[in-house]
Amino acid sequence: MKRWIFILPIAGFAVLAYFLFRSLWAPAPDIIPSALLNKPAPRLVLPALDSQTAAFTPADLSAGHVSVINVFASWCAPCRTETSQLAAMSNLPGVALYGLVQKDKPAAARAFLNEVGNPFSRIARDDDGRASIEWGVYGVPETFVVDGKGVVRFKYVGPLTDDVMASQVMPAIAAAKGS
Repeated sequence: MKRWIFILPIAGFAVLAYFLFRSLWAPAPDIIPSALLNKPAPRLVLPALDSQTAAFTPADLSAGHVSVINVFASWCAPCRTETSQLAAMSNLPGVALYGLVQKDKPAAARAFLNEVGNPFSRIARDDDGRASIEWGVYGVPETFVVDGKGVVRFKYVGPLTDDVMASQVMPAIAAAKGS
């Protein structure tokens, strides 16, 4: 009987260690879930980046066209790598591309856009990060697809690549156009 007293903690530890180590090698999810999927986009009124660009509003997100919101910042290195994909997306018919600048100074964000190009038709500022919390942003860059009724249909975390555009974002835009 006394052996069981010593064996039980060791067996318990072995079971716990098995599950912890198994989770280390489990495949990572491709898509981080969002509580906003298939729910209305946050109804936030945010300031414009500067006098050169207007901010997008809740009315813009439910104006009957698909909206793509890209959360970015000038200090974000991966944001630089997705500029060509955003530029291509800005030319899609029936799609409005909006930017949301997260925790950045307006002058720095404007300099960043002047350097890499500005694909956005409207840009809002999230100076303190509260709007990003409402959107469920984990970090920059992130991209959301909102249908014409203002419902979030897709979220992608990370920089956009040609492969991600073809396999995930474009199908999400097409589905949002059909809803």
